[in-house]
Amino acid sequence: MRDSLTDMDADCAITMDNYIPLDTKVALRKGYRLYAAFENDVSTLATYNAGTQSRFLAVSGHKFWNISSGANVSAYENVTLTEDHCQTAQYKNYLYFVNGIDTPKVYYIDNQNAEHLENWGFSADGLAASSIVNVSVSKQRLWFVEKGTLRVWYPENAGNISGTLECFDLASVCRFGGHLVAVANWTQDGGQGIDDLTVFITSEGEALVYSGSDINSAENWKLRGSFKISRPIGYNCLVPYQGDVVVISDDGYLPLSKALPIDKANASQIAFSDAIRGLVLDRTSKYAGKYGWQGIIYGRGGYGIFNVPVANQFEQHVINVNTGAWCRFTNIRSLCWGEFEKRMYFGAADGVYLFDEGYSDNGTQIVGVIEQAYNNFGTDTLKKIQLLNPRVKSSSRFSLVIYTNMDMESRSIDYEETIGTTGNTKWNIAKWSSLEQPSGAKWENSGSTFIRSQWIANSSTGYKASIVFKTKTKGNMIEWYETGIRFETGSGVL
Repeated sequence: MRDSLTDMDADCAITMDNYIPLDTKVALRKGYRLYAAFENDVSTLATYNAGTQSRFLAVSGHKFWNISSGANVSAYENVTLTEDHCQTAQYKNYLYFVNGIDTPKVYYIDNQNAEHLENWGFSADGLAASSIVNVSVSKQRLWFVEKGTLRVWYPENAGNISGTLECFDLASVCRFGGHLVAVANWTQDGGQGIDDLTVFITSEGEALVYSGSDINSAENWKLRGSFKISRPIGYNCLVPYQGDVVVISDDGYLPLSKALPIDKANASQIAFSDAIRGLVLDRTSKYAGKYGWQGIIYGRGGYGIFNVPVANQFEQHVINVNTGAWCRFTNIRSLCWGEFEKRMYFGAADGVYLFDEGYSDNGTQIVGVIEQAYNNFGTDTLKKIQLLNPRVKSSSRFSLVIYTNMDMESRSIDYEETIGTTGNTKWNIAKWSSLEQPSGAKWENSGSTFIRSQWIANSSTGYKASIVFKTKTKGNMIEWYETGIRFETGSGVL
């Protein structure tokens, strides 16, 4: 949260777990299923596209794997790695893997449709190939970051995919020291063209911005400025986003257009994750040193996913790219993410999973929780909320818990249930009317495509109310549109 509970706008939420805020409703996220099983952590996913050829690659157990077909996974036995966590970039028809420990690898398919996975084809005096820890593309060049230094290496000639590398040492212009983390191609016109800038980002949060297309020409390569931004987190800290570049940083998810006061850029350094600032700051302060931070845009789903390592778990901060509204995904233990043929996948400790598939998490329930912001419903008087009417559409029957918390209280009401063989939620054996203190509502919808409207008893008294909406289901599509409320007002205790 960014605001206190008392100051939060009524159209915001305190909690929005596993429900995606859409334009006219909120919808339970889809689930995932096992795509390919592995014996070791899947730490890297990468997609190769060249003409009509496409491949989906994974790194696990110190090997490269072809996972283009989940039913026919095969290892590239001729190449091994010491470190499975890799940074990747494709330039032309060549996909590079670097990790700061092993000699960089390159994957490509030649004109005879033969696959190649081999050591990169670059060399340079004074460079240990195994020290290359990140790779990027800007101004039609590959840029290779040397681990623990302020040096970046680039091909002698633009467009080269092998040969001699030249060194660009940023030590003389960096004001805050540290080491180089990433290189970004940043555009100010929404595409690639003469307005593109090359941005070098250091571990201390210094962004060095260069204009020009030829680093070897003093007339065509100029430092536009050195700017202090938040410290980046990890080597996978850059996310291309709607013509911009978002930096995963200590202070949140910060677009360069908000951080760098150049021309069209906005000088305000407010992260576009500002609405969930409290959550993000808590996670970055505790887990910035853990591997797994990553951002990816999922075009088919219409949202961006920021993967966040939390203790021994993971969570995902998710933004609707059209509205800017946020939610959180839970129960997805994703070490890394990748997109292949417009579908989203994640790597886990035991395999690769296809995401946004079905309505269960590999056979287990999806737990959805929404706590709306506190609302006085247009009057500051004391009120007793008696009835709630959630307008909901679902693909099958489900059990729902809906109630109100009053005046910043933090009640958490749960319910008992068992899961039937059909994947639908069934109520506990005890009759509903026999429960002394019923803690939810039995909500049945037999696959109707219509929005269901039903009044549910509620009893709570106070000045401001937060509606809490909980579901726990599998095999079910649920959409929540709005909630009708009936209450009485008074001047004293009711």
